[in-house]
Amino acid sequence: MLNSLYEKAIAKRGFIHDIDSDSNVESQLEYNWFDRHIDESSDDFVIAAGDGSFNKKKFLTSNFCAVGAESIIYDGEIKKIDDSDIFEIANVSFLDELLGNYMAIYELKCALRAIREYDVDYYMFDGSILGDLQNAFPRGSKLPSKLRDNLDDSVLNEFERRLEIRNFGLVFPEIRDSLKLVELPKKENLNKIEEYNLHLASIEKIILLKEILEYRKKIISISKTSSDNDLFHWNIPDIAFLDKFTKKQGMSIIKYRQVHPKAAFPYFNDFFKKLTFTVFYLRLQDNKNVLKVELPYKASKEEVFEIIKKINVLSVQGYPYLLNRAHNDVVITDRNIKELLKIAKIYETTNREVMSW
Repeated sequence: MLNSLYEKAIAKRGFIHDIDSDSNVESQLEYNWFDRHIDESSDDFVIAAGDGSFNKKKFLTSNFCAVGAESIIYDGEIKKIDDSDIFEIANVSFLDELLGNYMAIYELKCALRAIREYDVDYYMFDGSILGDLQNAFPRGSKLPSKLRDNLDDSVLNEFERRLEIRNFGLVFPEIRDSLKLVELPKKENLNKIEEYNLHLASIEKIILLKEILEYRKKIISISKTSSDNDLFHWNIPDIAFLDKFTKKQGMSIIKYRQVHPKAAFPYFNDFFKKLTFTVFYLRLQDNKNVLKVELPYKASKEEVFEIIKKINVLSVQGYPYLLNRAHNDVVITDRNIKELLKIAKIYETTNREVMSW
């Protein structure tokens, strides 16, 4: 079989084409991208950044999962906040979406602790808060009717009460059990439990997003990748277009965006729908990657220029050092998973071992 694939590769050599330039590119860049020198801010300020990670090992009957997040604060010296846990989760089709919600909860709680406990002036997120809000409610499974019928102010109040008491870990399992949504711990209910977990975790994440956006003047979202093409309207992302056709330090024009009108929120719908996001692209150093930056408020050009200078203070090789360090600290590798399994003395078969006999 491999020989036939090699032959196909030879026959289709070069079938993935690079982006071709045409006469229209220069005119589009003229109005949408500006090469400009970016200074570093001389102001005194406290800045922080955070990231999260998850990984898993699939077994015959369940999955061994690890989730964690870290915030790094710089106020003249480096300080850290982290949170993590390991879980056994049933084999469900929406596992990655579930773990993604868990990771977001840990990230947001670390961020809130950093802002509140260290009086942070600016906090950098890896990713897109606007993107999180566009897809706030789960796609992996339908909202169970018993949960839908219970989503009233009493549930919101209970979430907020527990979150105020405990600013780490996951609180939704306590709420799930207090609502008696599913009978525990029958094995046949495991998939149903994870279905409830997915939706309740998304609610906890939405509540935390609302809390973090109360500090929106402090928040900076930075992405190395994006699928948006609102700037150039090509059939490739704007960030890829700029990476291809620009090389100098500079920035794009500023765009203002709002959460999609059809985005659904179980709570705080009016709050989220009224938000305006400031979106632009940025290259901090010649020949380095273009970054997408989002501010969760309507910022003026002067405010944007000041934010850029502050991002640039602790940037190395065209990327914020604190974000890079948080990512390297928090990433959970396959090797880490193997070590955790060994420490936890978990040796269940994956049914793949027979392949190496």
